[in-house]
Amino acid sequence: MFKVQKQTAAKPFNLGDFLTKNSMYIVVAVMILYTGMTQDNFFTVGNAANIMANTSVRFIIALGVSGCLIIRGTDLSAGRIVGLTAIITATLVQQPDFAGKFFPNLPDLPLVVPLLAALLVGALLGLINGAIVSFLNVPPFLATLGTQIMTYGFVLIYSQSKPIGTFKDEFVAFGQGKLFGFLPYITIVAAIIGLAMWVLYNKTRYGKYMYAIGGNEHAAEVSGVNVGFSKIKIFLLAGLLYGLAGFLLSAKTGSAGAGAGMGYELDAIASATIGGVSTAGGQGTVPGILLGVFVFELLKVCLTYLGVTPDMTNVIQGVVIVVAVALDIRKTMVKK
Repeated sequence: MFKVQKQTAAKPFNLGDFLTKNSMYIVVAVMILYTGMTQDNFFTVGNAANIMANTSVRFIIALGVSGCLIIRGTDLSAGRIVGLTAIITATLVQQPDFAGKFFPNLPDLPLVVPLLAALLVGALLGLINGAIVSFLNVPPFLATLGTQIMTYGFVLIYSQSKPIGTFKDEFVAFGQGKLFGFLPYITIVAAIIGLAMWVLYNKTRYGKYMYAIGGNEHAAEVSGVNVGFSKIKIFLLAGLLYGLAGFLLSAKTGSAGAGAGMGYELDAIASATIGGVSTAGGQGTVPGILLGVFVFELLKVCLTYLGVTPDMTNVIQGVVIVVAVALDIRKTMVKK
């Protein structure tokens, strides 16, 4: 006997649903067109390079936060970990002959040393987050809120609340340099990290377990997934990514202070949500995350070009975060 396959009718196009699902992209697209038509220096190579550089650092942070979101968690400590690792990097890459060096007797170090220091500190704090969530069963929101405050305390203690600058030329050249005069070096780094994360998400047990935990944690555990250990690995990797982002942030800006990384975790959550990472867990792709970060960065750039004040920009960004999460929740409810 032949099996009769039921053919489901194609769902008719619904303009309301389309506008709701893509409202953020539509708004930003309109803003880009308007800004480009009213501001002569918007569509320039220099501006495009700056957007790519800013997007690169934010993309790496969003990749770390997204893993936590996919398992139905979050990471509010991301920005402060980026800030701490940026400060640590800054204290290790100052000019050897600079009279105001943070560590006066520190010898000239190869750049791999501050990079490893940033990665190590980021990984350690990520490990702490994972251990608190997995072993103490503290909700990720509260666990990472606590480590956020703790990490900011470390930033103030370590930096003595002083801005740190006067970096070595090769470090600044790496952070602010461009291949062929257009493509920022840190964008190349971000592209490599993005590709590696795509492979990790789609071709390894790490990604398989991550999506399984986000989809149904109990079912994943019953099927043999070590949920606690998997969560620790996800937060640990997030910490590594924050450490790398902190290193790159110092190189890009040419300085670091106690405010470095402040609020980056909220931008990352908003960007990831815009890019399709569901706060309900179990969903999210690396290309989607990149698109979300790019759209959110373009929104901020457009507001700056249009003369919107920083205070009002913060208000608009807050509204975008609320709307992005609300739309994600709506889509989740519709699917159910």
